Amino acid sequence: MDTFIKIITACYERGFSDLHISGNHPLVCRRDGEVIFQKQHVLAPQEVDSLVATILNPLQKRRLKEHWSTDLALTIAGKRVRINVFSSHRGASLAIRFLPNAVPDLEALNLHPSLRDFCGFKSGLLVICGSTGSGKTTTIAALINEINNTRACHVVTLEDPIEYLFASKKAFIEQRELGKHFHSYQKGLLDVLRQAPDVVVVGEMRAPETIQLALDAAESGHLVITTMHAGSHEEAVHRMCNLTGTSGNEHTRLQLAHSLAGIINQQLLYMPRLRHSVPVLSVLRNTKAIATLIRENKLSQLDGYLETCKDKGMFTFNSYRDDYLATRKQFFAPVERGLAPVSCAPGEYASPLFDYDVMAGAGAGKAGGCPLPPEDVAGVPGESGETEDIDAYISQLESRSL
Repeated sequence: MDTFIKIITACYERGFSDLHISGNHPLVCRRDGEVIFQKQHVLAPQEVDSLVATILNPLQKRRLKEHWSTDLALTIAGKRVRINVFSSHRGASLAIRFLPNAVPDLEALNLHPSLRDFCGFKSGLLVICGSTGSGKTTTIAALINEINNTRACHVVTLEDPIEYLFASKKAFIEQRELGKHFHSYQKGLLDVLRQAPDVVVVGEMRAPETIQLALDAAESGHLVITTMHAGSHEEAVHRMCNLTGTSGNEHTRLQLAHSLAGIINQQLLYMPRLRHSVPVLSVLRNTKAIATLIRENKLSQLDGYLETCKDKGMFTFNSYRDDYLATRKQFFAPVERGLAPVSCAPGEYASPLFDYDVMAGAGAGKAGGCPLPPEDVAGVPGESGETEDIDAYISQLESRSL
């Protein structure tokens, strides 16, 4: 575990965004999208097993055994990380994403200031769309942070896992994690609506029941912020309507037309002159015209309508890039990694009142296999063709503590 902590610290301070650990394979880091092999660091499969056994709690171990994968977020040596542990042909493997320890704000993320408008909504459904790794969770964290700084309200989050830790400021914030504090998004949403929330954050909408409950919550006077995997506004609305079933399609369209606050579609664009990525958005806000298009199922016209509504705070990807990013004078670099401020790392308490072991869910089967010999990656230098040994850097870190 000591070696793992040193590696995490070194990766943080070198600005890596991801770390991959597999048995009998060099550690693999990622920075600015490029893969970098750490050829001097190779863990045996048994060492990876031992590491996994150390960082997982009993519930997560049970989930891993039954489902062959599990997600968690940890604070390790003051650094916040999100970890996916999964079964592969090398045995247990870890995919680790390094998170900014400071809760981000909209300005620091280089997002358009008009997004603050959504934070003042008393009700409605705000959907953040985009592919995996496009920054949806970080954008939601920035929106929660804005609400926390400006509104005296009750915010409840349903997450998988909890990534950013919030300390209540103006808002009273309660964070709940799937599989740890609630059994399913459907059950979690039903519970939340009995807890007098003003703002409900749902980690992701996938199941029809979750979509329907989120719409019901938005329609009944709550601001609901959630994410969805969709490549366009049309696709997002289409998925929400069709996932609820044919019989509920028209009803869902009517609900959306009435309660939709907006849809933000997000991508990350690497800007060579800045040497880092910035979010590029396509923003749809619900207006009478948008509501009519949704109600009449003319979804193919949604994206085209955005072209004519620049003065109403709407953007296509092209107009956002040309009218906002191209004219912005100051950009902020990614949040500096370092020790987590005390104000954003509240303590966690596992109450003895709850039997957390029953929440792992049902499953079957076991993962396993024969250990493989160490792989020769000499001919696979990665996308950048770069290798970067962190041994020397770890030695520097060790010398600091002497």
